[in-house]
Amino acid sequence: MSPPPRSSFGPNATIGILGTGQLGRMLALAARRMGYSVITTGEDPPGSPCGQVAEPVEDLASFLARADVVTTEFENVDPAVLAAAALSRPGPSVVARCQNRRLEKAFLREAGVPTVRHQVIGEGEVADAQHQLRWRQELTAFGLPAVLKTAAFGYDGKGQWVLRDAADIASVPLDAGAYVLEELVDLAAEVSVVVGRGDDGETACYPVIENRHADHILDVSVAPARIDPALAERAVQLAVTVAEALGAVGVLCVEFFVTTDGRLLVNEVAPRPHNSGHLTIEAAPTSQFEQQLRSVCGLPLGATIPFRPAAMANLLGELWAQGEPDWSAALAVPGVTLHLYGKAEARPGRKMGHLTAVASTPEDALKLVLDARRRLLLRP
Repeated sequence: MSPPPRSSFGPNATIGILGTGQLGRMLALAARRMGYSVITTGEDPPGSPCGQVAEPVEDLASFLARADVVTTEFENVDPAVLAAAALSRPGPSVVARCQNRRLEKAFLREAGVPTVRHQVIGEGEVADAQHQLRWRQELTAFGLPAVLKTAAFGYDGKGQWVLRDAADIASVPLDAGAYVLEELVDLAAEVSVVVGRGDDGETACYPVIENRHADHILDVSVAPARIDPALAERAVQLAVTVAEALGAVGVLCVEFFVTTDGRLLVNEVAPRPHNSGHLTIEAAPTSQFEQQLRSVCGLPLGATIPFRPAAMANLLGELWAQGEPDWSAALAVPGVTLHLYGKAEARPGRKMGHLTAVASTPEDALKLVLDARRRLLLRP
């Protein structure tokens, strides 16, 4: 069977980005470099990270009318908005599945993709006292330790609780109405695969990325991941399976747990570029943001190989607690690149930017980027 025809938009087309954060900013920079017009809409569009490099459009109807193709930089958007666009990539059904953990888990099960043992709690029922009592009984029956997550609107650890005993179960507010309860597995590593998929079914994956979190927020990423090659190959295969089963057009990231007993389990899917993929800007011939642009515009996907070993370290608002970080000290480290997102206010836990280092090995790249981040606090 021949592949479906491309719906292609070349330079000078208008790309509409739903969302105004740093992922939209980096997509807009890639698009403008290639000659595209970019508009954005969302929270505080004029002063936002994306609004600083794209044209802010506050009226949603005008935004949809002007965009040749609409894409998103985060999944917590109303799928109806995507459905109202002349063309949206990813489509509303992809976003609807990925923004709700209950639907996402059901999709992964149907696709035959391994996930952690889990159970849906609540099913969207009213969170009154009677339902809460029954839900707590279900939490106890599932077995501890476990992780309880709200079905919708959770990210960077928000809407998540680790349950280790009866006291933890009693302390959970249980007011959201729908949750996913997951077995707490013993982790050897957390990894991710960023995959681009075109409207003709073409796919392109980056090497597996190894991730380390702090307080539920991604702290450091290293690529290629330092895991068994056979396991890495399997992760890439599963990422492609997920992208194809979703029918996604664009870039998505599949996050995995690697357990201490050697299992590879899909944790969640982000239907957009991902924080762990930021290092592709320096490490790959085509960054994840250019790949998103190519895929949503119906252009051939860009090369992901050769790939240079790289590491990325997030810069959170805490680094500004004692004043402006020492950028000169960090940039004195060879092979290090700085990305700041243009956010006016630094707050604890807020992603303000990141550093990337490239080197001859993943280990060397990790040492360089951590050294550079440490130097940010060595003020004169």
